Amino acid sequence: MTVPDVTVITAVYNTMPYLTRCLTSVVEQTIGLDRLEIVAVDDGSTDGSGRELDRFARSYPGTVKVIHQANSGGPAKPSNRALEVATGRYVFFIGSDDYLGPEALERLVAAADRYDADVVLGRMVGVNSRYIHQAIYESTQPEVDLFTSPLPFSLSNTKLFRRDLIEQHKLRYPEDMPVGSDQPFTIEACYRARRVSVLADYDYYFAVRRFNAHNITYKSRHLERLHCAESIMDFVGGLIEAGPRRDAVLLRHFAWEVARLLENDFLALDRPTQASVQAGVRSLAERYLTDTIRDQIGIETRVRLALAWHGELDDLLAVIRQDADQGNPPAVVEDDRWYADYPGFRDPRLGIPDQWFEITGSAADWIARLDTVSVAFEGTRALVVTARSPRPDLPHLASALKIVAGDVPAESTELVPDITGTTIRARILLAGLLTDLAPGGKLRLIQARIDAFGTTGTAPLRGPRRTVPQRVVVRRGARLHVLTATTNHKGQLIVAVAPVTPRRVMARLRRRLPLGGK
Repeated sequence: MTVPDVTVITAVYNTMPYLTRCLTSVVEQTIGLDRLEIVAVDDGSTDGSGRELDRFARSYPGTVKVIHQANSGGPAKPSNRALEVATGRYVFFIGSDDYLGPEALERLVAAADRYDADVVLGRMVGVNSRYIHQAIYESTQPEVDLFTSPLPFSLSNTKLFRRDLIEQHKLRYPEDMPVGSDQPFTIEACYRARRVSVLADYDYYFAVRRFNAHNITYKSRHLERLHCAESIMDFVGGLIEAGPRRDAVLLRHFAWEVARLLENDFLALDRPTQASVQAGVRSLAERYLTDTIRDQIGIETRVRLALAWHGELDDLLAVIRQDADQGNPPAVVEDDRWYADYPGFRDPRLGIPDQWFEITGSAADWIARLDTVSVAFEGTRALVVTARSPRPDLPHLASALKIVAGDVPAESTELVPDITGTTIRARILLAGLLTDLAPGGKLRLIQARIDAFGTTGTAPLRGPRRTVPQRVVVRRGARLHVLTATTNHKGQLIVAVAPVTPRRVMARLRRRLPLGGK
């Protein structure tokens, strides 16, 4: 029997109707069914996903293999079970609500053979405003290093892996992690690989955010995510010895997984949960947070980590409330050194070194931090954003200031100083927001760009304190798009652009109508 070039593995739990598109995108790959094997593990689905898998297995005998098992609570166990039966030279993992570009597998396998790579990444794009970190996909690179590239910020398992690498090092998913179990697998694969390659010449993988967001990753809570972060970081600590290489990987986890535990929604947790999360973050900081990592983390996260580590719970809450409720704190300037005057700065009770609060190297970024006062659509022509800086001298400090939505600059930006600060009013044309869209739409972050101190500073606009999403439907050619101005999970102002599709309309109706449609 001929060995297939690639085995595609998917762990499935209640992903209808997205599963159909996922499987269709795989069986229709240009690589051809004779070079392809699909192993799908139904993890106790109750929505008909299992029946849909069986339908594909009947339609594509010898190509689609289906395994049914009781629900395990996460993707680790079904992924491991699929690995036990995979026979392809390479293995590719796909989320059962995601889908592939038609030529994805053919291109990935060809690249792996051409570069003799053990791991190959193909450019991922987000659908329905799902965020995908794009730094690693700036250009095609035959070889990237785990420690000197943005690879640590792209650690999902949605990559092509040489199966010999997996079996040689007995790589498997930790089954005690309900979320994040792909990270230890991917980290060790990239660490052990002879070569990791990146392809940025094609949209290989479409990562879908479901309308109902019932994905286990979206539903996980603070304590679950804390356990996930602890497990991943301890794994890295055991795999890579202390030093610059370990720091290069763990920077991602302090800047992302740990930082997310201390975002503004921390304020809504009950106090015992807050205390447990702080204790967990403190423990991680004591073990892994080096000065090298600290100095590469943005000021908001850095100060929250400082107070989680060195302060009491109320000290941490005060810092988060400063950002969430009061806006930017003032800056302290001494001998050309800039510091953010957050609660805890030079508090003798805490004794936190000034370096935790220093913003000298990013002073332009600091004065670019604006608080959104209002955001509104001007019919179907423009989005008008009004923001506020606490600095009356902003027009003097900044030789230029622009508001941009992603890469779309505002048509006009006006600055009006007064004795307490500066008001900024920007008008962004909607026509620009409708350009360069992926099939599932696009999410654009609203940012301020300021030329000051001989450099350019950039900062996302912080959303209004009481966010009410603003929506408008705009026609572009024959298609309708809905534009939504709202905030992301970090409290930053964004505009989400998405095509109006029958599935989106039905999902919206299901949310609005009671059972029975009455």
